[in-house]
Amino acid sequence: MTDWEDIRHFIAVGRSGTLSGAARALKVDHATVSRRLAALEAALGVRLVDRLPRACRLTPIGQQVFDRASAMEAGADGIGRLAKAGQAPLSGRVTLSASPVLVTNLFAARLARFRADYPDIRLSLPAEGRQVSLSRREADVAVRLVRPKEASSVARRIGIMHFALYAHRAYAQLDTPGRWEFIAFDQSYADMPQQRWLMDIAGKRPVACELNHISEHLIAVRAGAGVAGLPCFLGDREPDLVRVARDSAPFRREIWLAVHRDLRKSPAVRVVMDFAAATVAADTYLSAR
Repeated sequence: MTDWEDIRHFIAVGRSGTLSGAARALKVDHATVSRRLAALEAALGVRLVDRLPRACRLTPIGQQVFDRASAMEAGADGIGRLAKAGQAPLSGRVTLSASPVLVTNLFAARLARFRADYPDIRLSLPAEGRQVSLSRREADVAVRLVRPKEASSVARRIGIMHFALYAHRAYAQLDTPGRWEFIAFDQSYADMPQQRWLMDIAGKRPVACELNHISEHLIAVRAGAGVAGLPCFLGDREPDLVRVARDSAPFRREIWLAVHRDLRKSPAVRVVMDFAAATVAADTYLSAR
């Protein structure tokens, strides 16, 4: 008999291509993934993965096992979604995954009202930059800044996040654009749309610092560290910040709400979807226009 947990860890290795990537996805340590993989190989009596210096490559039999295991996982997740969809109305735990900037600066402030309206729903609100999988039940509902691509999900646009350049009104170089220094993301975010937009504007001008969350960029620009590209729903509400370079190329990102098609009629999930959409629509900076 094989242990499903061993199989689950093997699937994560197959998807990520590395032990460390699988560990991050499963939120366990590297040693646990290695131990689970070894246990599955020992139980089956075959080598499933070739461990290369910087990657893990599925063997031919490993690929076959991976395909079969992935189908098993999809079936198990489908059972879970059907069970959740059949739960008693307006009760249970619902996970709404959203980008950190929205969780921190929008949704969290409205949790008390949601709890008062729906005391029997336990809303889990992880702030995640990665694209979660609704088919693998990593979340019940997702709010993302890119349109979800999973064929099994249903998505609709609920808003638009506009960006602009901001600096502290006392920034020493405010009136000399040629001497501006910029607050950017690090190289791991080089392909992110707002990073490309910012760096195109910066050109050859220097980067003052690199931070990986919008909330950190906001703190840095408040402190006068340089010029930052911020969502307007944050920057325009800061009394000590001013928009700069108003003639720069406009930039915006769409806000999408997604749910797995098996869950979209669950009463509790519907309530959370309505909460997310209404929260975005109520913000005049984010409402679609």
